[in-house]
Amino acid sequence: MTLKTIAFDPAEFLDTPEMIAEYLASAFEANDPAIIADAIGVAARAHGMSRLARDANLSRQALYRALSPNGKPELPTLVKVLAALGVRLTPVPIEKAT
Repeated sequence: MTLKTIAFDPAEFLDTPEMIAEYLASAFEANDPAIIADAIGVAARAHGMSRLARDANLSRQALYRALSPNGKPELPTLVKVLAALGVRLTPVPIEKAT
């Protein structure tokens, strides 16, 4: 018997700034730029790329380019995107293993 699966898209569950913040916080804990970039891209899709571009005062093309797998967004772009998503970067101390 074949196991039937369905695709999981986390963007379907990111419907509030609080959910987006939690999702991004877990990605930032990985301290891996690829994971962080992917999570921001997922949050952007959840928000809607056209709406996000408008809210962040960026063109859609610039937004897609910045959030692409090969994109390297600059800090001002990230700050605008995160603010449009309803979150902000907040530094926290790294917990050291004992």
